[in-house]
Amino acid sequence: MSKQNPAPFAPSAGYSSFVLIVLLLAYILNFVDRQVLALVAEDVKADMGLTDSQLGWLLGPAFVLFYTLAGLPLARLADRTSRKNVVAVGLAVWSGMTALCGAAMTFPQLLFARFGVGIGEAAGTPPSHSLIADYFPPERRATALGIYGWGIFFGTGFGFALGGILLETFSWRAAFYIAGAVGIPVALVLGLTVREPPPGGSDGAVEVETP
Repeated sequence: MSKQNPAPFAPSAGYSSFVLIVLLLAYILNFVDRQVLALVAEDVKADMGLTDSQLGWLLGPAFVLFYTLAGLPLARLADRTSRKNVVAVGLAVWSGMTALCGAAMTFPQLLFARFGVGIGEAAGTPPSHSLIADYFPPERRATALGIYGWGIFFGTGFGFALGGILLETFSWRAAFYIAGAVGIPVALVLGLTVREPPPGGSDGAVEVETP
């Protein structure tokens, strides 16, 4: 015999757009926060007495290695639990670690904070893609993912612009504090207002054969 799956998840177009905007903001901050160190690198190097090698580790492997290693486990976690919570917690982690970069007084402390930024940011994109796929039907999904992809360009552009302004106005430490602080309210909005859709919920009901 066959039975009909429950009705497909069908949020309003307005709410789906709201979710997309929240995820886009998170993605923008993903790139803003990873860019800050590159913008203030020379000031950090001079203030903390770092070598070129140490600065290279902070800009490269400290972030990339942990971002890469954490990516697959966090994606699998999102498959098994709440995707929106994985993104929200990841955003809170990388924002907090970005702020901690500004509080670092030694190279090991700054290195640890960059590890945390990498791990937190690894939680962002895979679950967000999955959420967007469930909030938008097939005929609107590519457009939604294209809009989400703007986060790379907005985040990179805003990161350079914001970092330069903050560095000129305040200090390199303030640049980290402010960049990190912005992410916390976005994480709260994401965690408290975005509903977790059923996987594949926007694709419609399907027939399932049962004995």
